[in-house]
Amino acid sequence: MARGDLTDAQWAVLELLLPKGKKPGRPPTWARRQLINGIRFRVRTGVPWRDLPAEHGPWGRACDLFRRWQRDGTWHRIFTALQAQADAKELITWDINVDSTVCRAHQHAAGARKKGNCRRSRPAASPSSLTATASGARAAA
Repeated sequence: MARGDLTDAQWAVLELLLPKGKKPGRPPTWARRQLINGIRFRVRTGVPWRDLPAEHGPWGRACDLFRRWQRDGTWHRIFTALQAQADAKELITWDINVDSTVCRAHQHAAGARKKGNCRRSRPAASPSSLTATASGARAAA
């Protein structure tokens, strides 16, 4: 058993929450405990699926199991059941923590103008040029 693998006590609790197989027939080649340990290894370390160690079974099988259970909500049901058990034993402290840190968004996230999207209006005649022409016309008259 590797350092991050499930202990026998953890497996005993988890095994009761796993879905039962529906099809009779040939037994599975890889034990669910091996595959779940492989999934836990991948999530914990962040390695690509293809780099999963061989002791956890084939990477494709572990990936398939993870994604199937993710789609049908099995992981969520397991998490909810484990959380309920821990709460019943009063192992969870439900404290609320409010963080008042200010996070500022980038200027583009706040609706700032972007290059190329602004329309320029036509420049209006400046009042100084009008007065210069009018005073020049009066001086000439």
